[in-house]
Amino acid sequence: MQRRRFLGAAGALAAAAIVPNEAHSDETKQEPKARKFKLGTVTYNIAKDWDVATMLKVCRDTGLAAVEARTTHKHGIEPGLNPDQRKEVKQRFADSGVVFWGCGSVCEFHSPDATEVQKHVEICKRFIQLTADLGGKGVKVRPNGLPKNVSVEKTLEQIGKALVECGKAAADAGVEIWVEVHGGGTSLPANMKSIMEHCGHPAVGVTWNSNQTDLVNKSVAQSFALLRPWIRSCHINDLYNDEKGVYPYRELFALLRSIDYDRYTLIEVGKTMPTMESSLEYLKCYRALWHELSKG
Repeated sequence: MQRRRFLGAAGALAAAAIVPNEAHSDETKQEPKARKFKLGTVTYNIAKDWDVATMLKVCRDTGLAAVEARTTHKHGIEPGLNPDQRKEVKQRFADSGVVFWGCGSVCEFHSPDATEVQKHVEICKRFIQLTADLGGKGVKVRPNGLPKNVSVEKTLEQIGKALVECGKAAADAGVEIWVEVHGGGTSLPANMKSIMEHCGHPAVGVTWNSNQTDLVNKSVAQSFALLRPWIRSCHINDLYNDEKGVYPYRELFALLRSIDYDRYTLIEVGKTMPTMESSLEYLKCYRALWHELSKG
């Protein structure tokens, strides 16, 4: 992605963007709220092959404020770290000025096998303790679809109830659980709302995931309204046009400003760059485009 192509996309999106409920006269128009949220990154996928030192240096060099460390990546931020290793990682983040936002687990609770569900609950508890030890804010979990031959409502209730146990453990550790709006069927905002209502634990919220399933008449306003009470984190992907079409990021960012969201929007792109130089260029351009689309 060349810099001018990337920044050119910012202008095109800015010109085409429509913010919901925007006033149509000077008499009723209100000044937009200022942005309180910052830009960070998930290690998936662009940073999956970077160790902790490289990851933190890139974040500093490109102006990224926080990291969600997705499991299985080279950074090695996993529950298997011993106490000394945890202290070292925590200190590295502190010294860098980059926030350790949390752990991106792949814990999921939709399986019809109760033993499998409980296994993931116990794994989640390990990530909770790791996040607490590293000074992070939360653990990302997910549903990953709807099993066959089980009613949708039964699965949504099961996921919600499993999250209660995770929420209790998170609250005891002083962190949160963020349920990624993810998976076939479970990524539908109405279904995620049902999961949250079945859970009802205050330590459990959602990670907005910027899916095409959020769109209703090319707007995310309706889906945002459904999940607004639970939004605790946010993943964003390509800010320009991708193979699935334009996602209305200017609208999303305006909605986040409207609720005084003061956390992070985290880059989660399904691509890697061939060289470190191209990674740095991509992230610098990404940040410039994010700044244009998210400003008040």
